[in-house]
Amino acid sequence: MRRVLTAFLIALLTISLSGCGAGLNASTRNITQVTDGAEATITTDGNNIKVVNLLVVETAEGAGVLVGTLVNSKDQEDALLGVAINGQVATVTGTNALAKNTPVIFEGPSANAKAVVLVLGAKAGQSIQVSMFFARAGQVTVQALIRDQRDDYAGITA
Repeated sequence: MRRVLTAFLIALLTISLSGCGAGLNASTRNITQVTDGAEATITTDGNNIKVVNLLVVETAEGAGVLVGTLVNSKDQEDALLGVAINGQVATVTGTNALAKNTPVIFEGPSANAKAVVLVLGAKAGQSIQVSMFFARAGQVTVQALIRDQRDDYAGITA
């Protein structure tokens, strides 16, 4: 009887100490976004384009510079046709082709594209709409945060 009671006690302690008792509101179940950047995915009509960590940096001159990454996970290539930041058409330079698993990166050490509006019309800390237009996937619009030109974004210029 003592062995049965010991085995039952060990099983009870194992279950209760393993975290199974945390319930449906366990902190590991409540995943939150860990960056300031907005994220979106276009999966309609056989597309799979991910917009990752998208935000806008306000420069000292009042311009807006796009920061973020685009990734196409489908075999068929797509293309970024244009970007609108806060309702204004941005000047996009660099790579606009979205080949499979070849990211288009706006700003940073491995950047291969740039999108700028000369007059942002909003201030750091506010949230604005950024729309991206693709040849195959259509359009995606996200609410992006505006960051000021300091810390990680100090080197970003229009």
